[in-house]
Amino acid sequence: MRPELVVPRLSVAASLRAAATAPGWDAHEAYRGAADLDDEGFERWIAALLADTRDGAARPDGFVPSTNLWWVQGREYLGRVQVRHRLTPHLRELGGHIGYWVAPAVRRRGHATAMLAAALPVAQQLGIECALVTCDVDNVGSRRAIERNGGLFADRRGSKLRFWVPTG
Repeated sequence: MRPELVVPRLSVAASLRAAATAPGWDAHEAYRGAADLDDEGFERWIAALLADTRDGAARPDGFVPSTNLWWVQGREYLGRVQVRHRLTPHLRELGGHIGYWVAPAVRRRGHATAMLAAALPVAQQLGIECALVTCDVDNVGSRRAIERNGGLFADRRGSKLRFWVPTG
Protein backbone atom coordinates (compact mmCIF):
# COMPACT_ATOMS: atom_id res chain seq x y z
CA MET A 1 0.00 0.00 0.00
CA ARG A 2 1.36 3.40 -1.00
CA PRO A 3 1.09 6.48 1.19
CA GLU A 4 -1.69 8.88 0.27
CA LEU A 5 -3.00 12.31 1.16
CA VAL A 6 -6.33 11.99 2.99
CA VAL A 7 -8.81 14.07 4.91
CA PRO A 8 -8.04 13.84 8.67
CA ARG A 9 -9.72 10.76 10.13
CA LEU A 10 -10.11 8.91 13.39
CA SER A 11 -8.75 5.66 11.92
CA VAL A 12 -5.16 6.96 12.25
CA ALA A 13 -5.61 8.34 15.77
CA ALA A 14 -3.58 5.60 17.48
CA SER A 15 -0.67 6.09 15.09
CA LEU A 16 -0.75 9.87 15.44
CA ARG A 17 -0.86 9.58 19.24
CA ALA A 18 2.16 7.24 19.15
CA ALA A 19 4.05 9.58 16.82
CA ALA A 20 3.25 12.54 19.09
CA THR A 21 5.01 10.84 22.01
CA ALA A 22 8.04 9.68 20.00
CA PRO A 23 11.44 11.35 20.32
CA GLY A 24 11.96 14.25 17.94
CA TRP A 25 8.27 15.21 17.66
CA ASP A 26 8.44 18.82 16.55
CA ALA A 27 5.08 19.32 14.90
CA HIS A 28 3.10 22.52 14.72
CA GLU A 29 1.56 23.59 18.02
CA ALA A 30 -1.93 22.53 16.85
CA TYR A 31 -0.67 18.93 16.86
CA ARG A 32 1.24 18.93 20.14
CA GLY A 33 -1.73 17.94 22.30
CA ALA A 34 -2.86 15.12 20.02
CA ALA A 35 -1.35 12.41 22.23
CA ASP A 36 -3.58 13.46 25.12
CA LEU A 37 -6.90 13.35 23.27
CA ASP A 38 -9.39 10.55 23.80
CA ASP A 39 -11.43 9.47 20.76
CA GLU A 40 -14.16 12.03 21.46
CA GLY A 41 -11.62 14.84 21.78
CA PHE A 42 -9.84 13.59 18.68
CA GLU A 43 -13.09 13.72 16.70
CA ARG A 44 -13.69 17.33 17.85
CA TRP A 45 -10.14 18.24 16.85
CA ILE A 46 -10.63 16.66 13.41
CA ALA A 47 -13.91 18.58 13.02
CA ALA A 48 -12.06 21.82 13.75
CA LEU A 49 -9.36 20.97 11.20
CA LEU A 50 -12.03 20.27 8.59
CA ALA A 51 -13.97 23.43 9.47
CA ASP A 52 -10.83 25.46 8.79
CA THR A 53 -11.58 25.23 5.05
CA ARG A 54 -14.62 27.50 5.41
CA ASP A 55 -14.28 31.27 5.08
CA GLY A 56 -16.50 32.00 8.08
CA ALA A 57 -14.88 29.50 10.47
CA ALA A 58 -13.45 30.84 13.72
CA ARG A 59 -9.68 31.23 13.57
CA PRO A 60 -7.04 33.48 15.14
CA ASP A 61 -6.45 36.92 13.63
CA GLY A 62 -4.18 36.76 10.62
CA PHE A 63 -5.05 33.14 9.82
CA VAL A 64 -6.73 32.23 6.53
CA PRO A 65 -8.92 29.32 5.43
CA SER A 66 -6.78 26.21 4.95
CA THR A 67 -7.24 22.68 3.71
CA ASN A 68 -5.63 20.29 6.19
CA LEU A 69 -4.68 16.85 4.92
CA TRP A 70 -2.79 13.93 6.40
CA TRP A 71 -0.17 11.76 4.71
CA VAL A 72 -0.97 8.18 5.72
CA GLN A 73 -0.16 4.64 4.78
CA GLY A 74 -3.14 2.53 5.75
CA ARG A 75 -3.67 3.44 9.40
CA GLU A 76 -0.15 4.85 9.89
CA TYR A 77 0.15 8.62 10.23
CA LEU A 78 3.26 9.85 8.39
CA GLY A 79 2.76 13.61 8.24
CA ARG A 80 0.53 16.50 7.32
CA VAL A 81 0.00 19.14 4.65
CA GLN A 82 -1.74 22.47 4.98
CA VAL A 83 -2.83 24.32 1.84
CA ARG A 84 -3.61 27.94 2.67
CA HIS A 85 -6.29 29.33 0.39
CA ARG A 86 -4.75 32.80 0.13
CA LEU A 87 -1.75 34.76 1.33
CA THR A 88 -1.61 37.46 3.96
CA PRO A 89 1.39 39.80 4.09
CA HIS A 90 2.92 37.54 6.78
CA LEU A 91 2.34 34.34 4.76
CA ARG A 92 3.80 36.03 1.68
CA GLU A 93 7.00 36.66 3.65
CA LEU A 94 7.44 33.51 5.71
CA GLY A 95 4.73 30.90 5.31
CA GLY A 96 3.51 30.46 1.76
CA HIS A 97 0.54 28.60 0.36
CA ILE A 98 1.66 25.11 1.33
CA GLY A 99 3.22 23.87 4.53
CA TYR A 100 4.11 20.26 5.20
CA TRP A 101 5.64 18.23 8.00
CA VAL A 102 6.92 14.64 8.11
CA ALA A 103 7.00 12.57 11.32
CA PRO A 104 10.61 12.18 12.52
CA ALA A 105 10.52 8.36 12.39
CA VAL A 106 9.85 8.37 8.63
CA ARG A 107 11.99 11.28 7.44
CA ARG A 108 14.54 10.96 4.62
CA ARG A 109 12.37 8.50 2.70
CA GLY A 110 10.93 10.84 0.05
CA HIS A 111 7.70 11.59 1.89
CA ALA A 112 8.08 15.39 1.74
CA THR A 113 8.57 15.29 -2.03
CA ALA A 114 5.57 13.00 -2.49
CA MET A 115 3.38 14.99 -0.08
CA LEU A 116 4.10 18.25 -1.85
CA ALA A 117 3.41 16.63 -5.23
CA ALA A 118 0.07 15.36 -3.92
CA ALA A 119 -0.81 18.80 -2.48
CA LEU A 120 -0.18 20.75 -5.70
CA PRO A 121 -3.43 19.59 -7.41
CA VAL A 122 -5.33 20.59 -4.26
CA ALA A 123 -3.85 24.09 -4.54
CA GLN A 124 -4.70 24.17 -8.24
CA GLN A 125 -8.34 23.28 -7.47
CA LEU A 126 -8.39 26.30 -5.14
CA GLY A 127 -7.36 28.53 -8.03
CA ILE A 128 -3.71 28.83 -7.04
CA GLU A 129 -1.72 28.66 -10.29
CA CYS A 130 1.69 28.95 -8.70
CA ALA A 131 2.11 28.16 -5.01
CA LEU A 132 4.53 29.95 -2.75
CA VAL A 133 6.40 27.37 -0.66
CA THR A 134 9.04 28.29 1.90
CA CYS A 135 11.61 26.41 3.93
CA ASP A 136 14.27 27.22 6.48
CA VAL A 137 17.65 28.09 5.00
CA ASP A 138 19.27 25.08 6.67
CA ASN A 139 16.54 22.54 5.75
CA VAL A 140 18.26 20.86 2.81
CA GLY A 141 15.69 18.06 2.60
CA SER A 142 12.77 20.45 2.30
CA ARG A 143 14.60 22.52 -0.29
CA ARG A 144 15.19 19.39 -2.36
CA ALA A 145 11.51 18.40 -2.06
CA ILE A 146 10.46 21.81 -3.34
CA GLU A 147 12.97 21.77 -6.20
CA ARG A 148 11.99 18.21 -7.20
CA ASN A 149 8.43 19.52 -7.57
CA GLY A 150 9.49 22.25 -9.97
CA GLY A 151 10.02 24.98 -7.37
CA LEU A 152 11.80 28.03 -8.71
CA PHE A 153 13.91 29.92 -6.19
CA ALA A 154 12.56 33.44 -5.64
CA ASP A 155 14.63 34.85 -2.78
CA ARG A 156 15.75 34.61 0.81
CA ARG A 157 13.95 36.55 3.50
CA GLY A 158 15.58 36.25 6.87
CA SER A 159 15.88 32.58 7.75
CA LYS A 160 13.47 31.49 4.99
CA LEU A 161 14.00 30.55 1.36
CA ARG A 162 11.04 31.25 -0.91
CA PHE A 163 10.09 29.25 -4.01
CA TRP A 164 7.27 29.44 -6.53
CA VAL A 165 5.95 26.02 -7.52
CA PRO A 166 3.61 25.56 -10.51
CA THR A 167 0.45 23.67 -9.52
CA GLY A 168 -0.51 22.41 -12.97
